[in-house]
Amino acid sequence: MTHTLTESACAYARTRGRLTPAWVAMAIGAASAGPFATGPFATAPAMAQPAYPSKPVRIVLPFPPSGPTDIVARLVGQKLSEALGEAVVIENRAGGAGVIGATVAAKAAPDGHTMILGGITTFGIAPSLHKNLPFHPIRDFAPVTMATRQSIMLMANPSLPVKSVKDFIAFARARPGKVDFGSSGPGGSGHMAGELFRMIAGVDIVHIPYKGAPPALADLMGGQIPTMFGTMLAAVPNVRSGRVRALAVTGAQRATALPEVPTFAEAGLPQYEASSWNGFLVPAGTPPAVIERLNTELVRILRSPEVQDRLVADGATASPSTPEAFGAFIKAEIAKWAKVVEAAAIRIE
Repeated sequence: MTHTLTESACAYARTRGRLTPAWVAMAIGAASAGPFATGPFATAPAMAQPAYPSKPVRIVLPFPPSGPTDIVARLVGQKLSEALGEAVVIENRAGGAGVIGATVAAKAAPDGHTMILGGITTFGIAPSLHKNLPFHPIRDFAPVTMATRQSIMLMANPSLPVKSVKDFIAFARARPGKVDFGSSGPGGSGHMAGELFRMIAGVDIVHIPYKGAPPALADLMGGQIPTMFGTMLAAVPNVRSGRVRALAVTGAQRATALPEVPTFAEAGLPQYEASSWNGFLVPAGTPPAVIERLNTELVRILRSPEVQDRLVADGATASPSTPEAFGAFIKAEIAKWAKVVEAAAIRIE
């Protein structure tokens, strides 16, 4: 960059007979300081902002490894590390349907070096389920961007004598209170999708909660549970291999990842709709400039053809947004699921 001394500065130097190389260097510093300069010898801003990032960035995952949220975090995290020039560390803090991880993230320093990839379970449903939630999803966090939207899928063990939603409803009605469905945990998207299905389809099915989607899927494939409601991200490979039978997916259209699986509307339940989502947030009080930097990088990554193609192939859709739009969406989700929780009379102490 070329710096130009002001005429007044040079005139001042000539009157003092001090237009020397050293004085020129000092004057250049004053010119560079811009509005922070207080005189001809000011050389730097009064309050310089620290560089960001200045150390590795941590993404807290409130769920176990290999689950849907973990898949998104590792896919995006690698590219975010390249963009920021610092390591991005994925920290799985599972437990309490995401409450443990969210509490850890809420208490972190608000400097942009800790983010959470939270979703519908922790930020949409938990506020209505937990009487004494140790964090507030609105007051304690600042949204950065939504990451993905995912359809919910009703899955069955291949040995179960059902091949459609209609078959499953008939099977369950003939065995009230004796047909189980698994989910990633109490209050999760799979749990709530199952409760909503129970209400709409008029079936008495029993919820079996797990500590994450991977162990639930393992028991589904092993025959310990006959059915499961969950997102597609972790389940698609098992459906393709035949170890899991997919009965239907939510959404207006069939999923690109599993085009042979009908929607619930096609299966005879057009009024049934549920979906899952996740997104990045930081502790409240994080500087706006840092949030803007993270939003810019994450939106660019999520919009890249490579990431979009990978997510679609696994059954998810990249859905980047502005921080403001994501914040409004979270508030709407809290209100929506509060009605379902109340209608189903679910409470987790």
